[in-house]
Amino acid sequence: MWILALSLFQSFANVFSEDLHSSLYFVNASLQEVVFASTTGTLVPCPAAGIPPVTLRWYLATGEEIYDVPGIRHVHPNGTLQIFPFPPSSFSTLIHDNTYYCTAENPSGKIRSQDVHIKAVLREPYTVRVEDQKTMRGNVAVFKCIIPSSVEAYITVVSWEKDTVSLVSGRLCISRVQDAMLTF
Repeated sequence: MWILALSLFQSFANVFSEDLHSSLYFVNASLQEVVFASTTGTLVPCPAAGIPPVTLRWYLATGEEIYDVPGIRHVHPNGTLQIFPFPPSSFSTLIHDNTYYCTAENPSGKIRSQDVHIKAVLREPYTVRVEDQKTMRGNVAVFKCIIPSSVEAYITVVSWEKDTVSLVSGRLCISRVQDAMLTF
């Protein structure tokens, strides 16, 4: 009986000592999207750690392990994914607008981060304009702000003005045409 009890105690001790000396966990798993300017580049840390030290790797959402592309994309030894600044002519959807994930592995096992969408915003000149409208006096005219689709997600129309007087907030401006045409 004592031999059985001693054997069970030794088994429990081995299990608990392994748990105390080996772990694998996420440090911060809340990162889901990284949006960066093409002129600045970005650094994206892999949010995992463990004891003993972990091996960190980055993958595309398709499961393909990513590789370094000199001057474009690099995975640092600490697991940080770096995407370097680039001119608009070098934009690549595969690198600059794609979904990635990282893995961490050590003797405790292997864990996978949630997907992180990495998207570069190209720093290019753009013009916001008002859609031309025609209407007769006394009728309603609807003016629409035209924003290029490449920057639409990052622009908010905060107000409409006529001769530096604020008319209304928002994307659309609806005005009753009275004695004169409104000019924006």
